Amino acid sequence: MKSPWLTISTFFQVGYLPLAPGSWASMIAAAILFATEKLFHPDSFLWLPLATLPVIVIGIYASSRAEKLLGSKDPQPIVIDEVAGQMVSLWWLPVNIPVYLAAFVLFRLFDIFKPFPINRVDRNVRGGWGIMFDDILAGLFTAGIIHLLLFAFRQAA
Repeated sequence: MKSPWLTISTFFQVGYLPLAPGSWASMIAAAILFATEKLFHPDSFLWLPLATLPVIVIGIYASSRAEKLLGSKDPQPIVIDEVAGQMVSLWWLPVNIPVYLAAFVLFRLFDIFKPFPINRVDRNVRGGWGIMFDDILAGLFTAGIIHLLLFAFRQAA
C-alpha cells in the first residue's frame, strides 16, 4: 500500500506525470481555484489564504515524509509545494483568465529560475520546510508583482 504522505505530496499522483509535473500541479491548482471562485463565489476576503494554510502545514509534513520514503532531497514527484505556491500567488487577485495565466507563468518562472532570495532558501533550508518554503516565496513574489502591475495599469487608465 502506498503511503498517504506520498499521495498527498505528489498531489494525488500528478507528480508522477512524465513531463513537467510541477507545472501540471500548478496548472491544476489554478484551475481548481478559478472554478471554485466562479462556481461558489466565496464571500470571505480571507478564504484563499485560509484554504492555503492547511495545504502548507500538511505539505510540510507530507513532503518531509515523502522525501525520506523516496530517498532523495526534494525529489521531482513531490509537487504539493507547487500547489501551495500557486495558491499563494493568487491571493486577492481578480478572478479572470488573463490574470490567472499571468500568475501561473510568473510563478513557474520564479520556481524554475529561483532568483535571490528564493535560491538561498532552496539551498539552505532542509526537509519539508525547504521543499515548501521556496515555492511559498515564489508565490509571494508573484502575487506582489501582479498586484503592482494591476495597480500601475489602473493608474495609467
